[in-house]
Amino acid sequence: MNSASAPGAMQPASDLVAGTGSSTKGQVLAWASWDWGSAAFNAVMTTFVFTVYLTSNAFGGEDSASAVLGGALAVAGFAIALLAPVTGQRSDAGGRRKLWLGVNSAVVAVLTALCFFVFPHPEFLLLGVSLIALGNVFFEFAGVNYNAMLAQVSTPRNIGKVSGFGWGAGYLGGIVALLIVLQLFVQPAFAWFGASTQDSLNIRLVAVFSALWFFVFALPVLFAVPELPRSGQAARLGFLASYGLLFRRIKAIYATSPHTIYFLLASAVFRDGLAAVFTFGGIIAAGTFGFALSQVIFFAIFGNVVAAIGAVIGGFLDDKVGPKAVITGSLVGLLVAGSAILVLGNGNYSVFGMEWAGSTTFWVFGLFLCLFVGPAQSSSRAYLARLAPHGESGELFGLYATTGRAVSFLAPALFTLCITVATPLVPAGQAQRWGILGIMVVLLAGLLVLLPVKAPERAPIAVVPAS
Repeated sequence: MNSASAPGAMQPASDLVAGTGSSTKGQVLAWASWDWGSAAFNAVMTTFVFTVYLTSNAFGGEDSASAVLGGALAVAGFAIALLAPVTGQRSDAGGRRKLWLGVNSAVVAVLTALCFFVFPHPEFLLLGVSLIALGNVFFEFAGVNYNAMLAQVSTPRNIGKVSGFGWGAGYLGGIVALLIVLQLFVQPAFAWFGASTQDSLNIRLVAVFSALWFFVFALPVLFAVPELPRSGQAARLGFLASYGLLFRRIKAIYATSPHTIYFLLASAVFRDGLAAVFTFGGIIAAGTFGFALSQVIFFAIFGNVVAAIGAVIGGFLDDKVGPKAVITGSLVGLLVAGSAILVLGNGNYSVFGMEWAGSTTFWVFGLFLCLFVGPAQSSSRAYLARLAPHGESGELFGLYATTGRAVSFLAPALFTLCITVATPLVPAGQAQRWGILGIMVVLLAGLLVLLPVKAPERAPIAVVPAS
């Protein structure tokens, strides 16, 4: 493992090198269980079911409701950017990484459950998007601590596989959760009160189910992975003083490991595009390609299977060829698949004498998008964990969240802007398709910024001040 050199100082170790040097299968499974459970929020609530419900005609129509949702997510991103690194720093120093993972996960579960009270009327749109946006804030706070634990449950030799296994577990958890949602709520296999569509009771109960699913599967990691040792010095800092320490550490990281900062900036851009693929994927399937909610869920199930396969394969490749190569290849694949969806749209074509429908376009190239998203996400996490200075994983992943959320307005804003610009230029109901263009622009920008960044084996680990 690499390290930074500093005049008059010993070369520092990374969290990965300074760890136990081994990981148990039980700890890895417990850690990945959180990813499995998080699918209820990611796949069910923010991608394929509840946000599709929020952007339906009951709330004013796809175009206007999509714009409101995009704006709410942009505001949430600003809050995450402001607070995430300090929360990570303080959980590192105070030996409370596991505690705050549990607290933030519980808050996400509560906010998710409150979505039950979002009735299908336009006046409830603001409540719905506010709960989803707040859920995103606390989900990211929990994710800072969860991602930082990667170095505690992996070794330098298997970090890519462990990270990929976690992402794969998340996608597979999404499959199971979506199948349950489909069979109990959307297309119920038997009659029960939760199958009622009056006031969209079945969809509102999906929120209660998702809250319980996430909460239950978030518990194992809290018991299986040890808490951090308390460092003491930074924990005594006041909240505002923590920002002063944060800026000193950012300066030190840039001085001794500039490519860590470069990667944070590059990943901020392309991860915003990756998030938008999932956030707006179900919305585009319903609004642009005419998928019914049940069809959206069927696509989500197959998409999660493909994404899980991609994440696991990407994890193995990560340990073989390095995370940068995996990320670069994935972004190129995403650009090709996304561009095909944009260009072909919902039109019907004849290919070698066979009819090619718009739904086929979304199924084929949408699944390709799913295939490449997982490896890019997994390898980004593994890349940063390789460079985390000893005892600073939480703060560094806080910066990871902050840099991501500092530009998280990009994809939602460009998605909204492209819809707004296209609305007077295209037939009614066709503007949403052009939101894809905004997402592709963000992914391309992220790829271009990433290209000059050094791979982690060629980049030094930062020397950071203790206080």
